[in-house]
Amino acid sequence: MTAASARADAVLDALGDPMRRRIAEALRDGPRPVGLLAERLPIGRPAVSKHLAVLEGAGVVTHTAVGTRNLYALAPEGLAPLQVWLTETWDAALAAFAAHLEEES
Repeated sequence: MTAASARADAVLDALGDPMRRRIAEALRDGPRPVGLLAERLPIGRPAVSKHLAVLEGAGVVTHTAVGTRNLYALAPEGLAPLQVWLTETWDAALAAFAAHLEEES
């Protein structure tokens, strides 16, 4: 496994949980504190914090301390390994399909 594959695996694993995907979606509009995220989700603040730790570990989100609050934001560069993996997988699938069509004709 390459380093790029390992990074894509980490992102896919982190986003494999529906609640973590909801958190990532909630961060699309900009940085948010844990409390605001928890208000928008059907889980408590401690669970949101645990999910954010997983997302941060995978490089999907970053956080910055602003006073006494931690603001979390999407890390677009953290999603790049997933984009590369998806593009490579899609390109390989299309090439295999084209080769199959070529063999049949």
